[in-house]
Amino acid sequence: MINSVAPGTELTMMQLSQTDGLRVTERLAATRNTKKIEEAAQEFEAVFVTEMMKPMFEGLSTDGMFGGGKGEEVFQGFLLQEYGRNVVKAGGYGLSAAVKAELIRQQEAQSLAAAGQ
Repeated sequence: MINSVAPGTELTMMQLSQTDGLRVTERLAATRNTKKIEEAAQEFEAVFVTEMMKPMFEGLSTDGMFGGGKGEEVFQGFLLQEYGRNVVKAGGYGLSAAVKAELIRQQEAQSLAAAGQ
């Protein structure tokens, strides 16, 4: 197929195919970055939800033989973290989508700035 092309265009076609290869590599890297960004955004939302839930549990009294103490404080923190993660898994409040969009926008701006240098 290359033989049917006008003389002098073979080099241009080779350069284009190399550029396409770079685009594919960039797309694969972007996909990996998008996955990491999505995980980071969801973790951010989970931490946010956890912090918003903490005041709800501060006023609870823990009377009785097995209630109270440092152990309960620690495990209550773990419980709240799991609540936050489960809220995000169930759909969350939409905060992770906004964080993800902003992180992607910043990454694209950095890529364009690096390409311009």
